Amino acid sequence: MDFSYDSIEYDYSKLKGRITEKFGTQSEFLKAITMSEPTLIKKLNGKSKFCQSEMEMFCEVLNISTDEIPIYFFTRKVRKNLI
Repeated sequence: MDFSYDSIEYDYSKLKGRITEKFGTQSEFLKAITMSEPTLIKKLNGKSKFCQSEMEMFCEVLNISTDEIPIYFFTRKVRKNLI
């Protein structure tokens, strides 16, 4: 089995939901953090990885506790196999 950490895809749907819950829109969320809209979109769509400082910033702004970090940032996407 060929395994690479670069091939892991994460599901950020819970994070997107939290952003909507707390701020209503991604645009309003962007006003509270230091990140451009294209960068945020890339990260939420799995095209760019989150660094630790970004995760910390998101957690602070979104009131996510440290024990919830795996739920928001490290839930793997489930691949559906077509037979």
